[in-house]
Amino acid sequence: MFDRILIANRGEIACRVMQTARAMGVSCVAVYSDADRSAKHVEMADRAIHIGGNAPAESYLRGDRIIAAALETGAQAIHPGYGFLSENPDFVEAVEAAGLVFIGPSADAIRAMGLKDAAKALMEKADVPVVPGYHGNEQDPEHLEIEAEKIGYPVLIKAVAGGGGKGMRLVERPVGFVNALESAKAEARTAFGNDDVLIEKFVTKPRHIEVQVFGDGETAVHLFERDCSLQRRHQKVIEEAPAPGMTPEMRKAMGDAAVRAAEAIGYKGAGTVEFIVDGSDGLRADRFFFMEMNTRLQVEHPVTEAITGVDLVEWQLRVAAGEALPTGQADLCISGHAFEARLYAEDVPKGFLPATGMLTHLAFPEACRADSGVRAGDAISPFYDPMIAKVIVHGPTRDVALRRLDQALAGTQVAGTVTNLAFLGALARHDGFVAGDVDTGLIARDIEALIARPEPKAAHAVAAGMAAAGLTETDPMTGFTLWQPLRRSVRLALDGEAIDLAVEVLGPKAQRWHVEGVEMRAENRGGRWWIDGSPAADVVLAGDIATVFDGYGIAYDVIDPLDVAGGVAGDGNLVEAPMPGLVKAVFAKAGAEVAEGDRLAVLEAMKMEHVLTAVRDGVVAEVLAAEGDQVEAGAALVRLEDVA
Repeated sequence: MFDRILIANRGEIACRVMQTARAMGVSCVAVYSDADRSAKHVEMADRAIHIGGNAPAESYLRGDRIIAAALETGAQAIHPGYGFLSENPDFVEAVEAAGLVFIGPSADAIRAMGLKDAAKALMEKADVPVVPGYHGNEQDPEHLEIEAEKIGYPVLIKAVAGGGGKGMRLVERPVGFVNALESAKAEARTAFGNDDVLIEKFVTKPRHIEVQVFGDGETAVHLFERDCSLQRRHQKVIEEAPAPGMTPEMRKAMGDAAVRAAEAIGYKGAGTVEFIVDGSDGLRADRFFFMEMNTRLQVEHPVTEAITGVDLVEWQLRVAAGEALPTGQADLCISGHAFEARLYAEDVPKGFLPATGMLTHLAFPEACRADSGVRAGDAISPFYDPMIAKVIVHGPTRDVALRRLDQALAGTQVAGTVTNLAFLGALARHDGFVAGDVDTGLIARDIEALIARPEPKAAHAVAAGMAAAGLTETDPMTGFTLWQPLRRSVRLALDGEAIDLAVEVLGPKAQRWHVEGVEMRAENRGGRWWIDGSPAADVVLAGDIATVFDGYGIAYDVIDPLDVAGGVAGDGNLVEAPMPGLVKAVFAKAGAEVAEGDRLAVLEAMKMEHVLTAVRDGVVAEVLAAEGDQVEAGAALVRLEDVA
């Protein structure tokens, strides 16, 4: 076994690898960028090395600096985590050339699965079923349009070097093909430096089911399947294992196919074979098709660990150190059911826009496993993926596990940034999901219901008001001035709407509140506050924000009565950056007429491209940003005016 390893990654995966490595007695070296100087993974490590600037290209994608850090610190091996350099075969070869061990598959195996078209051809030879489509080298738009017609709409355009939904577009009718192709290629160039695409038949009721495999370079085993069908923008939201409705026959067929795929490329380490499944007639052994193989550990690996009792990172270290596979296929079995929900800093109603901000509070219930790379006081940076944590639960049955997920999400407390927590809670209670009737279109079909925020109650405003007024303590003198009951006003705001409250402090343990005509009583019983007979929700006050931890977190603005609001509202004509980012393209030209929905600019942020469009007809009065500009959230990019 290794004495010391370097982890060439950041965030929750770096922390996750360290947890297992240190339990095995292996010392850990972290690497970090300027933005991560005080990050959790840096503080957890036995030693940490600075490798560059904020942007991944200046730090976590600098393989030469990472290898130098490993040599400098005496590390014997490098664990890549996932993302960044984890599936870069040139990095693998450089690691091995430096005399170090790469904890993962060979460069040849990564190359074999790195391009989707070549991988599909290889899988056909290995008798692994593939989706009908065009995987050729000809990339002329007219040729691709003809191939799409042959396949039959709807079709899916996918970047051959893609992943994470980047460079992927669904085209339902011929009229939209050319624009979708241009958009997919542009995103693929930005994300992967390769704009080649393939075209596949789109399965009308698709389920995304993947199989965890593990190999030693010669033989492989599978650790059963995960269902990852709950997706938004082609990115996973909640994963579960095993897949609901899975039959023994289909599990064996998929598992055997995944093992054939791994053994066909001499796979070593942890990997995932992803399948698209036609769920229109239940789960059938002849209705699954190979999509791609991820030649690394997956974000959702904890659900597999929960149902098998296997620590996949431990297996990675042991096999990389030269040991045989720890367990044979016959000794692996499924125990219970597990879910993982991905908690992100993102504005769901605004189209899942990634968000930034300082985490002023972060806490998870003890009954769940929470894998996180951030803590209270950490900033969600615009330079990296905005994941806050993975919330994982396990139970003896799917029903019990799902109830535990619901409870864990309800008990998770986050303040300081907008999150998708309420959205996750709504998904956990969705009738179709509860019944196991899932497919990749579920979220899009029911998006309006899923993004509806729980209705705030008067008791929530009272709890926030108590915190804002400093009335949560039970000092005997609280609330009394010249021996008369204190009466005072508190003003809050929620989503820009003012809420006026008034309170009469009746003593150290009793208060009477008035919330816009509603009278409520707050009493302290046994050290806990109750509002109108119900326990008051927990509240965290940070600056002028009071976050009430009920309904997945309700953030009230606390308005200082002495603070006079200033500023003039905008005229509604400005197109602004919704978040910090890089202006990738500007289509607007001064003096040009535009129609509602026309593309004006493209902003790249949080590893995604965001197209900014005109919200109304008008004329471009000014173009206020240029391609290549780095802009802050709220920066004016384009100004429109009415058509003369």
